[in-house]
Amino acid sequence: MNLLRTKPLSRLMADTQEEGHRLRKVLTAWDLTAIGIGCIIGVGIFVLPGVQAAKNAGPGVILSFAIAALACACSALCYAELAAMIPVSGSAYTYGYATLGEIFAWVIGWDLILEYMVAAVLVSTGWSSYFVNLLQAGLGVTVPHEFAASPWDKVPGLLNLPAVAIVAVITLLLVRGIKESSRVNLVIVILKISVILFFIVIAGPHVDTSKWHPFMPFGFKGVMTAAAIVFLAYVGFDAVSTTAEEAINPQRDMPIGIMGSLVVATVLYVAVAAIMTGIVPYAELGVPDPIALVLNQLQMPRASAIISVGAMAGITSVLLVLMMGQPRILFAMSRDGLLPPLLSRVHPTFKTPYLTTLLTGAVVATAAALTPIDVSSELCSIGTLFAFIIVCAGVIVLRYTRSDLQRPFRVPLFPFLPAMGILLCGYLMVSLPQSAWWRFAVWLAVGLTIYGLYGYKRSLLNGRQEE
Repeated sequence: MNLLRTKPLSRLMADTQEEGHRLRKVLTAWDLTAIGIGCIIGVGIFVLPGVQAAKNAGPGVILSFAIAALACACSALCYAELAAMIPVSGSAYTYGYATLGEIFAWVIGWDLILEYMVAAVLVSTGWSSYFVNLLQAGLGVTVPHEFAASPWDKVPGLLNLPAVAIVAVITLLLVRGIKESSRVNLVIVILKISVILFFIVIAGPHVDTSKWHPFMPFGFKGVMTAAAIVFLAYVGFDAVSTTAEEAINPQRDMPIGIMGSLVVATVLYVAVAAIMTGIVPYAELGVPDPIALVLNQLQMPRASAIISVGAMAGITSVLLVLMMGQPRILFAMSRDGLLPPLLSRVHPTFKTPYLTTLLTGAVVATAAALTPIDVSSELCSIGTLFAFIIVCAGVIVLRYTRSDLQRPFRVPLFPFLPAMGILLCGYLMVSLPQSAWWRFAVWLAVGLTIYGLYGYKRSLLNGRQEE
């Protein structure tokens, strides 16, 4: 039963006040919303709609985004309730620890480590490609291929130097401070939303609804497969919850940041997907830059260049938020004793988890330098879906086991919406390719081995259940 020991909420809150482990509370509702949008709107809007329309859903990718948003909405409401009630770093890991037990917390924390890392590597490698192309097209500067590709790319290079450079810059920014990082993110978010609105305004009038027929050429199964994969595009609100401990007024602002970012992203995703498939036949959209393809077909080269700048900005903010969230999960697991205590040290001046930030930056930079970009997006989805199931289940468990707790925000239509979140996320997991399940099983086996050899014995709850 020690595997199911839970961490009392009073102790979770007390840990946030320990000297040497205390983070700075500086984030407002605007900052939190921008962090969510910064992570949600990026590769998901500039790449995924076209790729999934061509491969799995056709024009039905519009429905795929709506279904994924519905599943996210149920989960986001549950995140909002727990984040307002438990404003502690760690996201789904912390919520699982407080509600379902240590083994569930470890499993989801361990999986989120991989999800954030893999996503950051993919995004930094994509950023490098856009950067090299913009240098070539805009300034006539050519980056030698051996310094812009990994040794295992189709055309091998030595290392991906631009990817290493952007990871290094963002790592130093994150060490410097959460407020400084959130300000940079806010500027980037304003820029990329402006670019996306620009695309909607100039391309929207050219939509030909006849291109939406047939709407589901691959059937409803294809729409659901696409929904499971584009689900990855919405997971930015999980990153919002990792910063709960640094919010000025988390009880009020966490629900605003989580739900606000989800609503804005959903509207923009559906609009962009509808415009893409209404201008270019869906079979032709399976390219890395489908928005640029749409504008080139409309013979708007200048607009295409503007979109490329927006794509760069979008990808930069996604990378920033991914690398902001990952260290805080490691920080929370270390503070609980499940990982070495060194990882939960806070910088004496900047009050940031600087050691986990530097570790994350080093691992992501190394992997981005040497890893080719052709890694499937479904590798990042399964763990996040599992995290959402844990959070939805946690809300149900806490409502019945700790009905006395104060809840600044409550999920409406309880228990229907949390149960719906569990069912939708479970269905999306089943819709993922078998390769994603194999990867999940292997990573889980490695994690459970580490927990058995280190985390279980070193846990600060080991032998202290009486507290």
